[in-house]
Amino acid sequence: MYKILLVDDEPEVREGIRESIQWDTHGFELVGDCTNGQEALEAIERLRPDVVLSDIYMPFMDGLELTKHVSERYPFTKMIILTGYDSFEYAQQALRLKAYDFILKPITAMELRKLLDKVRQDMDEEKKIREDYTKLQQLLDQSLPLLKERFLERLVTSFLSINEIRERSEYFQITWPTSNYIVMVMDIDDFGSYYSESDLLKDAELLRFACYNIIGDLMDYYTGITFRTREERMAVILCGDQENQLYENAYKLADEIRQCIERYLKFTVTIGVGRVCASLDQLPLSYEGAVSALDYRFLLGKNRIVSIVEMEGTGPEGKPVPELNMDWSRKLASAVKAGILSEAEAQIEQLMRVWKESMMPIEACYLNLQKIVVVLMNVVQEMGGNEITLFTERGIVLADSYRFKTLDEIEHWVKGIIKLVVQFATEQRSDLTKLQVMRAVEYIEANYHSEEISLQHLCRHVLMSTSYFSMIFKQHTGDTFVEYLTRVRIEKAGELLQETQLKSYEIAAKVGVADPHYFSVLFKKHTGMTPTEYREKVARERQQ
Repeated sequence: MYKILLVDDEPEVREGIRESIQWDTHGFELVGDCTNGQEALEAIERLRPDVVLSDIYMPFMDGLELTKHVSERYPFTKMIILTGYDSFEYAQQALRLKAYDFILKPITAMELRKLLDKVRQDMDEEKKIREDYTKLQQLLDQSLPLLKERFLERLVTSFLSINEIRERSEYFQITWPTSNYIVMVMDIDDFGSYYSESDLLKDAELLRFACYNIIGDLMDYYTGITFRTREERMAVILCGDQENQLYENAYKLADEIRQCIERYLKFTVTIGVGRVCASLDQLPLSYEGAVSALDYRFLLGKNRIVSIVEMEGTGPEGKPVPELNMDWSRKLASAVKAGILSEAEAQIEQLMRVWKESMMPIEACYLNLQKIVVVLMNVVQEMGGNEITLFTERGIVLADSYRFKTLDEIEHWVKGIIKLVVQFATEQRSDLTKLQVMRAVEYIEANYHSEEISLQHLCRHVLMSTSYFSMIFKQHTGDTFVEYLTRVRIEKAGELLQETQLKSYEIAAKVGVADPHYFSVLFKKHTGMTPTEYREKVARERQQ
């Protein structure tokens, strides 16, 4: 319901208008009527009407002057002027003073009702626009911190013009001293062991915010601004007049941040410090340097302050990048196949030391890591396994290497893969050994009667060296080759003594023993009886 105020110095006009309109049906409430502009101005201050319906000719203050005051003080209040034909020029002046409309006297009730409906419709639309604008303004106000952070992120990642930087800075009420600038980038190493996994599921974002707040508190003692990036890192743009002093302040602030976070939040951050630049449009160069410095955490470890200025002198420029050669790969594969875990791990440890000492770039590290994983996958494949199934069933994905932040973490990850492959190789080798021993036993069972059977013949059959075969055969059967062959021959001879009437020398020949006397000695050694005694004993047992 809108409020309307009626202003006219003629009582009969006011009464006629007041009584001829059902105000509420048109969405209005008549809050009062006044006899002149001065009285109306006081009522407007008190009642704050939405519409003022006023005559032009009135004593003390006419409608034209009233319109001027209302347009200046109450811009959302609509003035409707009542005028006669002879005051048309005055009405034009009123319109120039931002009066909503004017109507000619005499006016009928129907004309007035139509006018009220039109005013209400216009005011409804304006109200909706104002409400929408208010909501948008509220949303904008709520989004300003985020928009400010996105601007600062663009400032350090894109080469913006000085004019754009100034305009956007003014909008966000950011003041930049005309001096030198340096960018620092902070990244949480990990949340350490102080927090449980369930705590981190609930509070990881809270911990990041607490970390950001600590940085903000410390920034009270420095000139600059801090913000968060979309990669969940925190950045600081530090300002200063002297380049050397600015570097000193950056290191001091970085150390304060690192120590406070470790002390109060129980986890660590690594901080990269970029190069000093002399203008805001060159901030991307400083930011790029800070991010590059932060990447050295991969080689140096966590909880550090790394300056790109200090690192660029020890970087890999001009130095050959150590790469994996075929000889190294063959040694690793051989150690893994042989199941010598300690030797394989020692190779990895030595390789990581070389990478750290040479300050090998991260990209080269990742490339060589992929080569190591490929070597291990080939070992699995060569030993008859499915390398894809073996790795994926245990949640090992090649891309996992990119989620680690230090070379020490990578080393632990690679050793875990090596341990898995060594275990697989040991199991496969054990299964293969069993198969080879079974083939050897089958060969002995089929050829025990041959005088030509020998360890050399058998090893050629199973494609193994005599020394290795002798070792695994003893492990799986408990006998040496000769002991097992002799036992088989004696068992077969015993069967022939029970089932045939062959002579001892004939049985000896059938089981591969050329010397009958030697056969008798062997038989008695293993059974405690001569062949004749054994046959007689079997015969007596059958008669009972």
